[in-house]
Amino acid sequence: MKEFFKFMFASLLGTMLTLLLLLFIFIGLVFSLVSMAESEQVKLKPNTVLTITFDQPIVDRTNKDPFENFNFASLKTENKLGLNDILKNIEKAAKDPNICGIYLDLSGLDVGIANLEEIRIKLLKFKESGKWIMSYSEDYGQASYYLASLSNEIYVNPEGSLTFKGLSSQLVFIKNLLDKLEIQPQIIRGPNNKFKSAVEPLMYDKMSEANREQMQTLLNSIWGKFIVAISESRGISADQLNLLADNLEISSADKALEYKFVDGLAYKDEILAKLRQKTGLGEKDKIASVSLGKYSNAVVGEENASRNKIAVIYAIGSIGGGEGSETEIGSEALSKTIRKAREDEKIKAIVFRVNSPGGSALASEIIRREVELAKNTKPFIVSMGNVAASGGYWISTNADYIFADANTITGSIGVFGVIPNMKGLFNNKLGITFDKVMTNKNADFFGTMEPLSEFQAAKIQYEVVKIYDDFTGLVARTRKLRQSYVDSIGQGRVWAGSDAIKLGLVDKIGGIEDAIAYAAEKASLGTDFKVTELPEQKEPMQKLVEGFSGQTHAKAMLKAELGDYYGYVEYIEQLKGMKGIQARLPFQMVIE
Repeated sequence: MKEFFKFMFASLLGTMLTLLLLLFIFIGLVFSLVSMAESEQVKLKPNTVLTITFDQPIVDRTNKDPFENFNFASLKTENKLGLNDILKNIEKAAKDPNICGIYLDLSGLDVGIANLEEIRIKLLKFKESGKWIMSYSEDYGQASYYLASLSNEIYVNPEGSLTFKGLSSQLVFIKNLLDKLEIQPQIIRGPNNKFKSAVEPLMYDKMSEANREQMQTLLNSIWGKFIVAISESRGISADQLNLLADNLEISSADKALEYKFVDGLAYKDEILAKLRQKTGLGEKDKIASVSLGKYSNAVVGEENASRNKIAVIYAIGSIGGGEGSETEIGSEALSKTIRKAREDEKIKAIVFRVNSPGGSALASEIIRREVELAKNTKPFIVSMGNVAASGGYWISTNADYIFADANTITGSIGVFGVIPNMKGLFNNKLGITFDKVMTNKNADFFGTMEPLSEFQAAKIQYEVVKIYDDFTGLVARTRKLRQSYVDSIGQGRVWAGSDAIKLGLVDKIGGIEDAIAYAAEKASLGTDFKVTELPEQKEPMQKLVEGFSGQTHAKAMLKAELGDYYGYVEYIEQLKGMKGIQARLPFQMVIE
């Protein structure tokens, strides 16, 4: 009987492994077939409309992850384009004789404020080609309307709406939760780092006056940019726009039309009729259109065969040690990528695209060192995205030149440390106690089951002060500023890009394409170059295996389930990951 069960279980295990292998092969085949279909060259008819629907979150770089882009229900890919391919496609469309105009369907939009600005600028350049842009939405949010405002024609559904109320920012505070759980956050900040408010949610139940001041300045700067752009596009004075926002006048489609925010009210069938009219079609003719995703496979002109390369290296997410991922910066992996680009003779210049709130001070310094070495070898230009703050600014300092968008959140020159005392939670709430033996007086340093001693706290304070001094000294040296001045604009304070340029923290307002053009100029390449994007993305089958292991996509699934509330989960995850001294953006911010 024993032998029978042994053979039965062995047979069952073999069957399960075989089925699992067949499943892998099947899904790999599906991905391969879909990938082949998606890579087929697209041929356009004359008078084709480029249809742009921003219904997916827009990140800096298109994600090649098959799990991210594949819909198992429909067995179709969803073409979730990153900013890099969005900008390329809009520029390509401006030169494409078969594209007559762009139709923006803006019923949904999820994009950071700096990336939003880069897309808007690229659409303005598209208009300069003499082609038209038409926008339509059932419900314009402020970000989607900001993008739509540049259009030749703007329409909204008669029963739709348009939100125009100004910007607000909501911060999350968990002090009362920690009090109830009897968790004591032991917080040590840099000297006079009153703006370094990443730890405030652990200390207070509302914003400090310093944090409120910096937040108000930041929002005013971003809103001012919105107002100026909309005023220029729609011919409405800035004062009138602010008055309309204060009084919530734009509360319906009718009001949006009355105050000239839109050019007309229309249902979708009427929009399609307008598109037929613009493309010279009859009432029943089918509109020739192509989505932005499929347009990636359209070929316009000859492909650049230059051997000269400009490397665009993406640094996206919080900064930590190790390998990281496509959404988290690992100092080991990113340093290796920069090093390989430095040593590659075909790469004549490097553009470092930074979109990071910071993180570990040590990991930031490891990356900065590689930036310094690369800068000494070839032109090294930084392009700041939505956020390049604290550690994100630290890793940017040694660049030859720094570009930031007017709405980039940057600065945050400051450091802090957090060590939780969990004794109350375990002893009083859970009934768990601990005991210990030690060889030396402070062998339990960095322990989390009892308070820090005065001596231990002083040791951490010394390290925090030293790192803050290193940070301000680094900025002073690389930006050619006095260290006392850097301290005065530092102290953890964040700035919008439009303010950062006045303060000397960045060199020029511009997007990633401006940074690439500047890098080409510094490398004396003219137009004789092509762009290569790094780090190299993993092969689909490798991502497939990681996906099945559950290591890669649990967060993506949770985010899809929780929607807007996922930000709170992400914040808790960031707190858990704060190891060592931190150079991190001083708040978890949502702008509405």
